[in-house]
Amino acid sequence: MKRLLLLLALLPAALARGQALVKMDDVKSAAMLFKTSQPGVYAEAPALKTDVRLHVRGIVLRGEVTQTFENNTPQCAESFENNTPQCAEAVYVFPLPENAAVDTLRMTIGQRVIEGDVQEKKAAQQTYETAKSEGKHASLLTQERPNIFTVAIANVASGEKVLIDIAYQQTIDYRDGAFSLRFPMTIGPRYNASGLDVRIGGRNKTSLTVDLDAGFSLRKVESPYHQINTAVVSGSHYTVTLSGEVPADRDFELNWQPDLGSEPKSAVFSEGDYALMMIMPPAQSTHVRMPRETVFVIDTSGSMEGTSINEAKNALLLALDRLQPGDRFNVIEFNSTTSMLFDAAQPATSDAISRAKAWVNDLHANGGTEILDAIQHALKDEPAPGVDGVRQVVFMTDGQVGNEDQCFTYIREHLGRTRLFTVGIGSAPNSHFMRNAARFGRGTFTYIGDVAEVQEKMGGLFEKLENPVLSNVTLHLDDPAAEMWPQRVPDLYSGEPIIVTVKTAKRGGRVIATAAMGKEEWNETHVLSGGGEESGIAKLWARQKIEALLDRDGALAENSADRQQVLALALANHLLTPLTSLVAVDHTPAGVDPTTCNTTAVPVNLPAGWGGIEGTLPQTATPGPLWIAIGALLLLLALAVVKF
Repeated sequence: MKRLLLLLALLPAALARGQALVKMDDVKSAAMLFKTSQPGVYAEAPALKTDVRLHVRGIVLRGEVTQTFENNTPQCAESFENNTPQCAEAVYVFPLPENAAVDTLRMTIGQRVIEGDVQEKKAAQQTYETAKSEGKHASLLTQERPNIFTVAIANVASGEKVLIDIAYQQTIDYRDGAFSLRFPMTIGPRYNASGLDVRIGGRNKTSLTVDLDAGFSLRKVESPYHQINTAVVSGSHYTVTLSGEVPADRDFELNWQPDLGSEPKSAVFSEGDYALMMIMPPAQSTHVRMPRETVFVIDTSGSMEGTSINEAKNALLLALDRLQPGDRFNVIEFNSTTSMLFDAAQPATSDAISRAKAWVNDLHANGGTEILDAIQHALKDEPAPGVDGVRQVVFMTDGQVGNEDQCFTYIREHLGRTRLFTVGIGSAPNSHFMRNAARFGRGTFTYIGDVAEVQEKMGGLFEKLENPVLSNVTLHLDDPAAEMWPQRVPDLYSGEPIIVTVKTAKRGGRVIATAAMGKEEWNETHVLSGGGEESGIAKLWARQKIEALLDRDGALAENSADRQQVLALALANHLLTPLTSLVAVDHTPAGVDPTTCNTTAVPVNLPAGWGGIEGTLPQTATPGPLWIAIGALLLLLALAVVKF
């Protein structure tokens, strides 16, 4: 009875403090969430301040983000049993590009600084749960998805400020002759099936600095959405800062355009015993178009029925229209079986192209997805030695197969001089298969999710395929013990750089890049000087090797040699992988009752439009349901009082 009366007394005060409630899947930029009594629903605490430092060397970005949050649960909310301060378990959620990796976690609570350690995933989870149950501050960083990371923080007492430092790295996008980086800064309202999810965003101030060394002289450095100050340090080295602290109400983007001229260029960056070599295509290729042999493979399995098969057929018809005299081609369709238009590639005559279009128009989706057989047919022919031109396979599919590893192995072992380019068709293609098949095939992956995109995206792909800048790219190193990733260097196409990382056994020496540029030979030489500041190259090398090991043995069987290598690389380089997590524990008890930490909801401001009334119940699109819920709660409490 006393507890019930106390709840009635506290209810008006609780309703006077609002809170924005969200679900994990709704978070699209960095946010601190506190667990509530509702499974899967969190109270969001806006960041007090955000400091961002981005360090770019060539195409590698090393990012450091510092954000400050506060558990603003009221001090009066104390445990009924022992009068200890209420506490909360927080979850810090931050999305990053899918090629980014977090490797550093530092948690500061009061005067205590707790550094995160990389441990094997199960061990890290156990370490965190033990510290949490003992009432200690602890944090656990895990990779939820390729682009979503979370840090769970146990036993944050009421009124405590939490400072989170994370460091990550990613590779920079390069399109249409320009580099581009993007840093998410805000959370906007979104509509979902349960109503409008309106959340706090854009109120905290953000400072941002970019230390940029592009490796080449730059023609332009600009930010389309923010005012920036740009200073030239030396040569290709720039410092870019926001013009003071800005509201976090829009994402930051920075673009820079290298002055590349009409020939391929290369640059090398060093970090200790590690080096990164970047080969850039010219701004515009002036080389004569090389004749090519193209094999088009189209998936006509049952999973492609409907819009997907129409998109694939439209893409294929567009490709046939772009064939030129001197080209050779063939078309393969596959479902439960594989069929070839011609027994072997034919010259691209008007009659052959007309026959191919008629064949494509008659295709229909049905049957299974025997993709390996189609790959075997596509890769079975090889250009004769000494024959000019390139051989390309364009593979259009949704990739919905379960034998990816078997397909990858066949591509690696039988690729030869052919290059494999994948085109993902439909609303949800198997991106894992599509990206890796293209990577093993020394090609690229293009995604088409809507029929309206066929013309633009396929046009861009064919423009690239028709103009290979460098083929048969090879790197020659003085150090025979050097380890290079990827081990098979792809060709250089317009609009896409080649990135290779190297670990050397000794500093110094040279790297000589050679390739075929049409009928001519291209080469450039660089000295691997060694040294250099920390720029993420060593971690990028480790990530590329881990990726290769996972590709070779995706299951990573217990006690396998590949599993041990992945663990050793991850622990040595402080990397999150499918086998590791980051965990930090403060062994000094936090002075809170850990049993209260799973039901605490932390108040924050409600969205505008709620008439100044704030509450602690889940939000919906309009305030009406809130008042209904509050009325029902008060009625239940009144009935309970009468009963007692």
